[in-house]
Amino acid sequence: MCGRFILTLDPVELQGAFDLGEFPLEWTPRYNIAPGQPIAVVDDLQTRKVGYMRWGLVPYWAKDRSIGNRLINARAETIAEKPSFRSAFTHRRCLILANGFYEWSKADKAGGRAAIPHLFELRNGGPFAMAGLWESWRSPEGEMVKSCTIVTTNANEIVGRVHERMPVLFSPVSAWDWLENRSPGDLLKLLQPYPPEMMVSHPVSQAVNNPKQDDPSVVL
Repeated sequence: MCGRFILTLDPVELQGAFDLGEFPLEWTPRYNIAPGQPIAVVDDLQTRKVGYMRWGLVPYWAKDRSIGNRLINARAETIAEKPSFRSAFTHRRCLILANGFYEWSKADKAGGRAAIPHLFELRNGGPFAMAGLWESWRSPEGEMVKSCTIVTTNANEIVGRVHERMPVLFSPVSAWDWLENRSPGDLLKLLQPYPPEMMVSHPVSQAVNNPKQDDPSVVL
């Protein structure tokens, strides 16, 4: 799964890499993005406008938004069939901007060792986009909530040393294929592990376990 990620690059660098459109006026580096928080998303292939959505997908048919707490990830192998994701997979795909994500090694309870968080980044230090799905949900009070989930796949060799799953990553060049009007079969072919030779990782501070800790110290 993917339960934390970072977006520390400034809009100019992101805009140049992806040829993006309009950006939100409010923009700050994020070192510990957690579920339930607003995340930077692109859902329109033409305008390439960057907006914010809540991380944790709330299907349009949900009775309340709490279901989003359980739908922060969607497995690539089942998004075309699962009721929570199949409509969004067909009609509402998005790109989630990032330049790193965290995974945790398994804890060794017998040996008294806690799970160790690791940060995974591209070798060139640049940004990438994670495959996402989004939904629009109306609360009983009439509030419209746009939310999204990160699509995951089997881990590549470098992530697999720590965890068996990883988010689907796209380079700035390949990212837009995910938003094109393609057949389900062609879209599913895009959901592959990222080449391990293009990635690096290192263990980071246990401070990342606290979502309130959102500063450069967590990546050290």
